[in-house]
Amino acid sequence: MGMRSRHPKALGFRCYPASHRSLTLVLWSLAALVVVVNFHLLIIHKEEAESMSTHEIRRSIMRELEVVEEEKFRLSPPRSRRNPRAVRRKGEKKPPTIVDEFLDQSSAVHDMFFPELNTAVDPINGGNDSMYFYYPGRIWLDTDGKPIQAHGGGVLYDKRTNTYFWYGENKDGKTYKAHSKGADRVDIIGVSCYSSKDLWTWKNEGLVLRGEEKNVTHDLHKSNVLERPKVIYNDRTGKYVMWMHIDDANYTKASVGVAVSDSPTGPFTYLYSKRPHDCESRDMTIFKDDDGKAYLIYSSEDNSELHIGPLTDDYLDVTDVMRRLLIAQHREAPALFRHEGTYYMVTSGCTGWAPNTALAHAATSVMGPWETLGNPCVGGNEVFRSTTFFSQSTFVLPVPGLPGSFIFMADRWNPSDLIDSRSDVDAGFVNVQFFEFALKSDKTLWPFGRGVVVIHSS
Repeated sequence: MGMRSRHPKALGFRCYPASHRSLTLVLWSLAALVVVVNFHLLIIHKEEAESMSTHEIRRSIMRELEVVEEEKFRLSPPRSRRNPRAVRRKGEKKPPTIVDEFLDQSSAVHDMFFPELNTAVDPINGGNDSMYFYYPGRIWLDTDGKPIQAHGGGVLYDKRTNTYFWYGENKDGKTYKAHSKGADRVDIIGVSCYSSKDLWTWKNEGLVLRGEEKNVTHDLHKSNVLERPKVIYNDRTGKYVMWMHIDDANYTKASVGVAVSDSPTGPFTYLYSKRPHDCESRDMTIFKDDDGKAYLIYSSEDNSELHIGPLTDDYLDVTDVMRRLLIAQHREAPALFRHEGTYYMVTSGCTGWAPNTALAHAATSVMGPWETLGNPCVGGNEVFRSTTFFSQSTFVLPVPGLPGSFIFMADRWNPSDLIDSRSDVDAGFVNVQFFEFALKSDKTLWPFGRGVVVIHSS
């Protein structure tokens, strides 16, 4: 009995360690599997949370901006019910509109939209270090503490240096009229360039294309007009190509100009001017598509319609192909971008320096046909929406790190003192069904760093 009892014990002893090792291995394998699964679920949950957070931010912003708010400034008194002809016969003047007061440098309304220098946006010396705020219409200072001079411009993101370059008209000169019936103007000084890594602090890179002081026959002579410079990079040639509106003081030349450089900070070499497709060209822009093809879009035929045509492979000229858009609609200041296979364009009416109602347009092909969608502005009150928040479109920049979001750039012109014209920069969210920009007079979205967005109410 004893022997039999000890033998099974010995047998059990021999078999137990093997079973123990197998069970331990299984348990550790299960534990590792649980850790891997939980880690995977954590990553998925985090991505979903971030995605939901982004979508929720967009929905929240759109819901907020769809609420019509009462802006606190004096509206124009109602027009008289008397016959306008009778009013004119008696010599009575019509009451000024809000736009009239906006353009009148002596009015209180004007002061609201052009605050003093002591309210300037100063990324270096002012504001909260942890959150970046931008206030549309305020003077924006560069890293030297001087107001940014880059009107009617656009932004190029240079992938080679991971740097943004903002090009625009330098209007740091005296405002005057070339003749009594002429438009307010500033002598051509040149094209300014500012560089930034975060779209917030901008370093002045100087004049990358200078005006001409002495040669009166030169397109860039100070007595002429240089407007709306835009720069794109040619991947094939390695050149930075600038296109701009070139005109004389009476706006009868109606041409485009082309300049080129080996560096985004210039200097740019001016090449020539011409009327593209033998047509007048005034307000214009260029657009580089995802496939590398570039296009010129310009207002033509006395600004009654827009024309669009592809550039040559080196971006230095237009091809013979051209399409007419928005015929008899009198639109200018085009700004194009693309989102999920659809091309969008924002334009303004033709009212000189005075603000007007923006229109949005869409097409499945950049060459058209284009469909007009209506006024893209939301929020504020009717006056703000009907004046594009007292500004005029110039460029739309995709927001890095936030696919489907775009920065809408516009100019708030001050015709009586063009050097004091301001930037209106707002982020817009593309809603595929409704196409609504979040253009807002007192709430601004501004990306910085890695695509983070700050919402601030002034």
